[in-house]
Amino acid sequence: MDENNFPRLDKTVFSVVSLEEADNDEMEFWLSKTPYERLDALETLRQVFYGYNPTTTRLQRVFEITERK
Repeated sequence: MDENNFPRLDKTVFSVVSLEEADNDEMEFWLSKTPYERLDALETLRQVFYGYNPTTTRLQRVFEITERK
């Protein structure tokens, strides 16, 4: 997947507030979701924010050649 396929983040559309200041509708919406759905949404936001693509990111492979007796 290409980095350009990730949705662009329009920072003018949202605001960051504490839980005390949050609307009850938003709180009820997220509480109605399963823990899996909440984590999935969090992972999507993390990928968009950091530009992380899990399909192309891999662990580096290290090969070591040893001589056996």
